Amino acid sequence: MTSRQRFLAAVVAAAAFTLPVAASAASAHAAPGSTAGLTPQLATAYRLAKAQATREGIPLWITSGKRSWAEQDRMWRDGIRTYGSAAEARKWVLPPSQSTHVSGRAIDVGPQRGARWLARTGNRWGLCRTYANEWWHFEVATIPGTACPPMLPSAARRR
Repeated sequence: MTSRQRFLAAVVAAAAFTLPVAASAASAHAAPGSTAGLTPQLATAYRLAKAQATREGIPLWITSGKRSWAEQDRMWRDGIRTYGSAAEARKWVLPPSQSTHVSGRAIDVGPQRGARWLARTGNRWGLCRTYANEWWHFEVATIPGTACPPMLPSAARRR
């Protein structure tokens, strides 16, 4: 398995499972499933979507939400090592100065079934999948009840 394949496998595994890990003040990363640190709009939109998913029997949970600058920086540096360049890494991970996770404006969700459901229905609450190559990444990107904007091919296209 190449380093790129290992990195992608780790990202998918993180998005597919919620690990029972408590957040620590030092990491400033919300515990999996938590809306702590998210913007009020995103936290509310997710809670409403989660409640509807539960009513419909759809599994849905946050695998990653708010991240500290340091945590995002570690992910960014790992991405550069894995992909060999910042340009390639940007397709999967952004530097902390550009990451919507650092500002509490993005969530990664799992499992895939829940993410597919959220991609189809999330616009009811303003939640949209923003990157075509990341089935797990969602942000508030529209007015609730209106269509989501077109997805970017990857995070590299975010400006």
